[in-house]
Amino acid sequence: MSEKVGVAIVGSTGYGGVELIRLLASHPKAEVTSVISSSSAGELIADGYPHLTEICTDALDGVDPALIKSKADVVFLATPAGVASKLAPAYLEAGLKAIDISGDYRLRSREQYEAWYKKEAAPQEYIDRAVYGLAEIYGDRVRGADFISNPGCYPTATLLGLLPAIKAGYIDPATIIIDAKSGVSGAGRGASLGTHYSELNENFKAYKLNKHQHIPEIEQTLSDIAGHPVVTTFTTHLVPMTRGIMSTMYATVKDGRTTEDFISLYRNFYEGRKFVRVRKAGVWPGTKEVWGSNYCDIGFDVDDRTGRVTIVSVIDNLVKGASGQAIQNLNLMMGWDETLGLHFVPAYP
Repeated sequence: MSEKVGVAIVGSTGYGGVELIRLLASHPKAEVTSVISSSSAGELIADGYPHLTEICTDALDGVDPALIKSKADVVFLATPAGVASKLAPAYLEAGLKAIDISGDYRLRSREQYEAWYKKEAAPQEYIDRAVYGLAEIYGDRVRGADFISNPGCYPTATLLGLLPAIKAGYIDPATIIIDAKSGVSGAGRGASLGTHYSELNENFKAYKLNKHQHIPEIEQTLSDIAGHPVVTTFTTHLVPMTRGIMSTMYATVKDGRTTEDFISLYRNFYEGRKFVRVRKAGVWPGTKEVWGSNYCDIGFDVDDRTGRVTIVSVIDNLVKGASGQAIQNLNLMMGWDETLGLHFVPAYP
């Protein structure tokens, strides 16, 4: 084992796994020592992703915990929902630290998971063991933990945009409406009619109305911060672009707070957290301004006429919404500076 911490990636042939390889290639204290795919073991990842030629030259490993433990200290699970629930316990018992990107450990209730994900839930003891890794909010819990549940892409953009206002009592949680839009990479690499070019190009459509699996994750965290149950209207849309999420949120303002009040609150709340950038009044973020980076950019406008605030929050769904935040959690888990390996300037235009 080298001086760097060895990292294994399960599900390395998906977009999330490939993004982990890209980001970790520049990490000063961690290196990828095992790339794992249950369906492609023995093959080269560069056969499917030629851009990784000379970057990732080892053959794909199988999912065996003993093999992974012999090569790595930490394992990322970038798998489809329902897979990590079965794999993570074995990796933890083998002595590996684990960061799950799949969503199998985000919901504290097994019943809720099974109702929304339509899959068998993980064992309750491992759900209870997982720390929810919304880094800017729960970073202190992540430090020193051995098992992290990485937030979903929509929840990351949405929660970072809402939680300071709820915590400070600036908005009425009962009035929250969330209008969210995502690029198509959030659907993964598998082919489907909904992501077919001729279906998606020059098209803009809503999907999973009132049934998206990220709804209970968002409501669980909003309720935790509010101190009482919070129910929201959350609508998702697919946009004909590759990367990016924009979450536009509306809520009734309390106590006559102004746009400048919100800007001041958020800048103070996220002071020292280098991956959240708060726009000045009259400037609202776009997805291209965070493309390829671990930033979350947030802007505001209070409408005096309606008494509501509009909060716009944008992220790159594959970085801050998945692999970048997972590395941020790795840094916190290991006691490192949380920005290590994540100093990427957004690619523009």
